[in-house]
Amino acid sequence: MTTRLFGQKVPRVEDQRFLRGKGRYVDDILVGAHAGTLHAAVLRSPHAHARILEIDVDEVLGLEGVHAVWTHEDLTGAMAAPLPLLIPHPALTHGRTQFALAKDEVNYVGEAIAFVVADDRYVAEDAVDRIRVSYEFLPPVVGIEAARAATNLVHDDVPGNVGARMEQKNGDAPAAIAKAPRTLSLDLFIERSSCQPMEGRGVVARWDPDTSRLTVWSSTQTSTGVRGCVAARLDLALAQVDVVTPDVGGGFGVKIVHPWPEELLVPMAARALGRPVKFTEDRREHFISSAHERAQVHHVEVGFDDDGRVLGLDVQFWHDHGAYSPYGLIVPIITATQLLGPYKPGAYRVRFESLFTNTVMVTPYRGAGRPQGCFVMERTMDAIAAELGMDRAEVRANNFIQPDEFPYEHGLVFQDGRELTYDSGDYPASLEKIKALIGWDDFPALKAEAAKEGRQLGIGLGCYVEGTGVGPYEGAHVHIETSGKVKVAIGLTTQGQGHATVFAQLVADELGVPIEDVEVTSGDTRKMPYAVGTFASRAAVMSGSAVHLAAKSAKEKALRIAAEALEADVDDLEIIDGIVRVRGTDAQLALGTVAVLSNPLRYAFDEASKAATQFAVGDASKPPVAEGESPGLEGREFYSPQRATFASGMHAVIVETDPDTAEIRIVRYAVVHDCGNIINPMIVEGQIHGGVAQGVGGALYEKMAYDESGQLQNASFMDFLMPYVTEVPDTIEIDHLETPSPLNPLGIKGAGEAGVIPGSAAIAAAIEDAEGFTITSMPISPSDLYALRLTHKETS
Repeated sequence: MTTRLFGQKVPRVEDQRFLRGKGRYVDDILVGAHAGTLHAAVLRSPHAHARILEIDVDEVLGLEGVHAVWTHEDLTGAMAAPLPLLIPHPALTHGRTQFALAKDEVNYVGEAIAFVVADDRYVAEDAVDRIRVSYEFLPPVVGIEAARAATNLVHDDVPGNVGARMEQKNGDAPAAIAKAPRTLSLDLFIERSSCQPMEGRGVVARWDPDTSRLTVWSSTQTSTGVRGCVAARLDLALAQVDVVTPDVGGGFGVKIVHPWPEELLVPMAARALGRPVKFTEDRREHFISSAHERAQVHHVEVGFDDDGRVLGLDVQFWHDHGAYSPYGLIVPIITATQLLGPYKPGAYRVRFESLFTNTVMVTPYRGAGRPQGCFVMERTMDAIAAELGMDRAEVRANNFIQPDEFPYEHGLVFQDGRELTYDSGDYPASLEKIKALIGWDDFPALKAEAAKEGRQLGIGLGCYVEGTGVGPYEGAHVHIETSGKVKVAIGLTTQGQGHATVFAQLVADELGVPIEDVEVTSGDTRKMPYAVGTFASRAAVMSGSAVHLAAKSAKEKALRIAAEALEADVDDLEIIDGIVRVRGTDAQLALGTVAVLSNPLRYAFDEASKAATQFAVGDASKPPVAEGESPGLEGREFYSPQRATFASGMHAVIVETDPDTAEIRIVRYAVVHDCGNIINPMIVEGQIHGGVAQGVGGALYEKMAYDESGQLQNASFMDFLMPYVTEVPDTIEIDHLETPSPLNPLGIKGAGEAGVIPGSAAIAAAIEDAEGFTITSMPISPSDLYALRLTHKETS
């Protein structure tokens, strides 16, 4: 009997490959037998802001082993145009994107200037070192404060360095605050940080002159996006370009940008040189020339009553967009809307300015604007509780949207251009779970007991809501082979999330086949040319729903064919362990046999196909392929939601701060998470574990240390701090709540970013509780905490 797999902790089917070193990444492509592959290196700007006066490549052209060098002057057609602005928005009045190779000016350290292709990477890098560039230095703009001052401009034609101004509101927040019994003002800051996938960016391309086709392998989060950009920029028909994404060693948002300059330059070079070309980013390149996120300054005005209920909330913030804005305003829009979390302020207004700086550009990083928003809202809740002398959990409870108020409309527009409407949730139940899990009510006694030993403990709480499963669509193709095996193709890429497992679970359940018989492939435009990509916690909702619908479609066809063969009614059939059975009888057909019957044949090319030839099956009075049907046993469906679905959760943490060294140690970390119906709890918990680790990094360690000239001072793993396993709690206590989404057939919501969102908010609250003074900026190091102690001591 086939066991239902939805909701089961099914072990990841892909892990055997990874754990045995059998993963196949971009850098594994076209090696060994493909010794003819050429290798590329990029000359990058050493200056944050400069005008390019001259580029001299004479020393490179005659170098043995060098095949070609390109600067912007060598680019033609669409390749010479600025890279695309991927998500335009009416508020983005001064969107700017870089060129594939810098034209006239560089605007951040690391911007690509020249592209060299040689026999190997060593020769290519030696050649890069011989390129001479003359610059006229321009004053750099580094950091939000300098951008706001606008003493100098990043782009001459962008006044005030302001790329966008945007406002959203629901009600009259200033008036509500003015009338409120109590008011508070807060200024809050989150530092710039960077995601660091184990595998950096990489791209390989091969041009086939016989068929005029280009094959590109990229470690991207969107194969179809890269395909579209490559075709457009190289003046190729879409059908001439195939993009394949093999195993990807992590994405976290940075690989969503399409195209990176190298994703265009490598295919261009492969076609021009008639040889395969490869580029693999090194770690320093990833630090200085990919993308960062997080940096925002926020000012909050809030009015509330004596029970802590928010009557009016007015937030203004400034977003550091870096030198360019290829991904539009997604990050600040998410902050502006997701800041509200599980709460319902009486009136709300949010305004932001997106500012250009001479630092590497900003694009979504796991959480994408939500950690900043959560930090702002949760710091506000804690400030209200402190002002009123109330329990912090009670203040939050007094502001929750209630379970009977869903769907809840905030009167705002979300990042996908759709209304911000929460679909489902039960925030009071989540609060009770997290309080029980962390021991909230017992903590005062624990803290007092620790104090007797000279230990400083603090507890913090962070609540969040996360819009997941944004559109516009995803698709899936399910094909049942004559062997009975099932092949599933999705357009999503996979960066280690376990897609091969969870989507196989869905197919096995729907088709009634063993999960071992289901194979999932992803990120290959040859198998699924219509797709969007893997980001924004959308894979399970979007592709999961499409896979479910495609499997359902394949099953319906299988039952129609089997019913005719077995002379039974469709409603009397069931599929168990890959066998179609007539309930209550011995009549049955293997699903593989049904696949054979689905494809009428003229020729018997093997034993199985004999059963489907013209003299073996079929009613001579009917056409071999019935009207409305097609050969083969397969289903191909797409899922396109009306709007996003909203997951939620709460984190609670207990920290200990050393009274002498100001070291901050996490004592306990608890998570309550609601992503609707759970396909595989083990994989969801894995996502939470990874997210919490990243949240700890964002709260305590990660920052991009630019100096005033725009040089990144910590562009290596020697200097950029990330939490080791020793800094992540040994045990992350997790409890689940399942409030199904009404928006998709599986009732699921996304889970990919939940672990990271409230990290800074909860840890800041815990440190504040331990120390007794306000924390307004994250991350916070022991040195930062020590300095705050001194400041507090001087002012108290």
